[in-house]
Amino acid sequence: MLDRLQALADRYEKLSELLCDPDVVNDPARLRSYAKEQSDLNEAYQAYQEYKSVVEQLGSAKAMQEEKLDDEMREMVKMEIEELTERQGELEEQIRILLLPKDPNDSKNVIVEIRGAAGGEEANLFAAELYRMYAKYADSQGWRTEMLEASVSDLGGFKEVIFTINGQGAYSKMKFESGAHRVQRVPETESGGRIHTSTSTVVVMPEAEELDIEILDKDIRVDTFCSSGAGGQSVNTTKSAVRVTHLPTGIVATCQDGKSQNDNKAKALQVLRTRIMDIKMQEEEAKYAGERKEKVGTGDRSERIRTYNFPQSRVTDHRIGLTLHKLDAVLGGDMNEIVQALSLAEQTEMLAREGMA
Repeated sequence: MLDRLQALADRYEKLSELLCDPDVVNDPARLRSYAKEQSDLNEAYQAYQEYKSVVEQLGSAKAMQEEKLDDEMREMVKMEIEELTERQGELEEQIRILLLPKDPNDSKNVIVEIRGAAGGEEANLFAAELYRMYAKYADSQGWRTEMLEASVSDLGGFKEVIFTINGQGAYSKMKFESGAHRVQRVPETESGGRIHTSTSTVVVMPEAEELDIEILDKDIRVDTFCSSGAGGQSVNTTKSAVRVTHLPTGIVATCQDGKSQNDNKAKALQVLRTRIMDIKMQEEEAKYAGERKEKVGTGDRSERIRTYNFPQSRVTDHRIGLTLHKLDAVLGGDMNEIVQALSLAEQTEMLAREGMA
């Protein structure tokens, strides 16, 4: 671990030199690249500097113990050694986590797709509640949410809703949400008072940039049509809505919530790139799926990951066995406890896989 830390520190200090180099300063692309790399290394570098300082202080304190000291001074040295030893352990644990391989997508914005699944209209209503939950959580994190596409059901739920969440680290916290979300409650559509079980599905994808996925004009077909509101009623007499089809893969993306046809086309291409990259990511993950200890789920989009039980005000995440009795708070956007528990489970799995546990 110390060898890896020293190599990291050497690279951090080399980057400091490069960022002062006139050739780099005059090259915006290299400047951004080096600045981002140093920023990514900063937390581990600072932790390592503190770790070295603590180890040095601990050595000095232990050396003092060997000297002739009065009782009061000996007690002070003993307390200092205990405090430094505890801090050394904390830093070692922190550094082990910081040295874990980083998901290159963690810092990216996300595109989220929610669909009503089993349960008819009740599933659509629950899909709308999940959308509001994520929107409120995003707001609590200082992120920005933007609607891309929505198909509204007769009772005001969502048959399908697609939106972006823009903010630093959005994917690192939202990536655990992909899967089937199950709701147990007496539905608004049920007059007999019986508890029904319905599901809505969530897909969270890191937003692909143009550099990640190149889409050639010859590989797409662009169709325009009139935007429509709830129930399919036309709300726009101009053909501002856009449907983009990627011919090599058959993937389709539609957007009609933008202010203009160009705006909708840009957003549709954004979704298209993201879906293409998502398929490639799933193919890569499938190659290594058999080698992974699945403590936070397989990532299979059909996997039931969480149950929201209204009669007992209970939320249960089945991947890690976490149960919280605060359903209203979670649906109100208070997802921090769930996100932190899932992140910890992922870190524990990675530590074991890297032989660092």
